Amino acid sequence: MSAYPELYMIIDGERVYAGDRRTHRVVNPATEETLGELPLAEPADLDRALAAAEKGFKIWRNAPAQERAAVLQGAARLLNERADDLARIATMEEGKPFPEARIEVMMNVGLFNFYAGECQRIYGRTLVRPAGMRSTVTKEPVGPVAAFAPWNFPIGNPGRKLGAPIAAGCSVILKSAEEAPASALGVLQALLDAGLPKEVAQAVYGVPDEVSRHLLASPIIRKLSFTGSTVVGKHLAKLAAEDMKRTTMELGGHGPVLVFKDSDLDKVLDTVVPQKFRNAGQVCVSPTRFMIEEDVYDDFVSGFTERAKALKIGNGLDDGVQMGPMANPRRPDAMEKLIGDAKDKGAKLHCGGERIGNQGFYYAPTVLSDVPQEAEIMNTEPFGPVALCNSFRSDDDAITEANRLPYGLAAYAWTQDATRQKRLAREIETGMLGINTAMIGGADSPFGGVKWSGHGSEDGPEGVEACLVTKAVHEG
Repeated sequence: MSAYPELYMIIDGERVYAGDRRTHRVVNPATEETLGELPLAEPADLDRALAAAEKGFKIWRNAPAQERAAVLQGAARLLNERADDLARIATMEEGKPFPEARIEVMMNVGLFNFYAGECQRIYGRTLVRPAGMRSTVTKEPVGPVAAFAPWNFPIGNPGRKLGAPIAAGCSVILKSAEEAPASALGVLQALLDAGLPKEVAQAVYGVPDEVSRHLLASPIIRKLSFTGSTVVGKHLAKLAAEDMKRTTMELGGHGPVLVFKDSDLDKVLDTVVPQKFRNAGQVCVSPTRFMIEEDVYDDFVSGFTERAKALKIGNGLDDGVQMGPMANPRRPDAMEKLIGDAKDKGAKLHCGGERIGNQGFYYAPTVLSDVPQEAEIMNTEPFGPVALCNSFRSDDDAITEANRLPYGLAAYAWTQDATRQKRLAREIETGMLGINTAMIGGADSPFGGVKWSGHGSEDGPEGVEACLVTKAVHEG
């Protein structure tokens, strides 16, 4: 097993260790043991990172597409070589099973390789004008990016935050989650080892509000990229608006799942149960509100409960474990509150609803049915291992419930009716919709939401486009 590394920040290519700085204790969520002490940035550290990013943008915006592509491809090769070590580190600090963490590394490999190709596809155009005139439209990198990544995908989220700006020709200051810092440092180190100039990408940590206010107050930063809760996203968007900084916001969700009686119920359950409890439900696109047609409702709840009870729970580094602990002590506390409120309001508990053991942040896979709309969990993203099951009678009722909340990140539906599939694709308010599948992402596919779930996209050509600005030049 890989040893957990000593922690640091990366500023202007230098590893900045704790020294006399404040620190954050990084804890293994499976054992509650201390993994390390993470240095937290002081204002002088952030100023140094800003100065480096300003210099890095001047360097990188003029780098040929082939050079940017070579760095991304090189980093992808290094991540592939280091996949097992990086995945073990992610499991140690975030809790997810090792196979899930390794898939996360490989997602970054695919994304970096895709973005390497996109470096060659940042196109402009020439407009038709009278003789003697020439008008062109070009795409240029937006400038230094402040990127904030959460803890739930400690490898994948930093990869998204770094890959798109680097492909576009921007510099970036990354502040990933203090709970899982070594994973992000591993991703950035792969880019630096692949030849990324040291000024182009920085990694800082700190008290989140201090770091965000300091970076977003600087005119050096021209774009904010944030993944996290809607509440924090709204706060950061207001800070960014003071200087009219561009924003990409991937915020919370409350994924509706519509299951119609013409679907293959066993196939649906074999798909959605692993997806629900992936990363202990700590996934922004997690299927959460299950709406099942009345005729198959009881069978669905029974089948879901049976599969949930059979999951193997434990340390993510142990063989065969299907669900690890929650990532921090806040999450089991939140589960107890939300599930307790739902039960008090009349929801039926079929399994789970309790912590597991006396060491680590484990919470049992939970299935609730007949959950009233007024329960807090039906209106607040639970971000945990809980499935909420309710029945519906008509297509109109199902669509109305799917669209009831202000969130619109991901939604799912299972039906064999082609006409219904087209209607769902047209009427469900969401950034991503899976019909008869839970696979809603990929390196070439935009990832993002609507309404309170944010705006803009990561991944795909759209991810690079979000780091570019448009310039029209007219010559007479």
